[in-house]
Amino acid sequence: MDYVEHRMAHEAAREAASSALLTPLNLILASVIAYTLYASFIRTAPPAALHRGPPPVVFKTYTPRTLLPLNGTHDTPVLLAVRGRVFDVSRGRNFYGPGGPYANFAGRDASRGLACGSFDEDMLTKDLDGPLDALDGLGKDELEALQGWEERFLEKYDVIGKLVSQKEFDSSNGTSGAGSD
Repeated sequence: MDYVEHRMAHEAAREAASSALLTPLNLILASVIAYTLYASFIRTAPPAALHRGPPPVVFKTYTPRTLLPLNGTHDTPVLLAVRGRVFDVSRGRNFYGPGGPYANFAGRDASRGLACGSFDEDMLTKDLDGPLDALDGLGKDELEALQGWEERFLEKYDVIGKLVSQKEFDSSNGTSGAGSD
């Protein structure tokens, strides 16, 4: 009997040890270790789309004529210029795109209109092939208002180009009367 009792005691101790290993805490720890090993050694590459950032911005030179069609119609980007800087305001399409409260500035030099707080057509450049608006006649308050707008645009939107007159563009490219880009 001694052998049988010894064998039964050994089996009871073994069962107690195996049930002690299968506690909820031990199962959780084993799962964490298994996941960590899986993630460390069998990790798959994330989809390529997650590695792509925004498309690269190409800095371009625009003239009033080449900027004009980029007003958000026909799925074009929404661009506008302030003091010779061309901003991509497409993220603000609800404001600057078709139907937005500032839509008349899209595709245009918005400097004078923003400075004066006016949406009137006479605030926009009419002669697309003439000189750019030198902002003559603006007072100190209007220039400060324009600076505030410019700072707001610089914080929110990318500068993607510069606005030059057609004459300046032609002379820098050695052409006479051709459009930009």
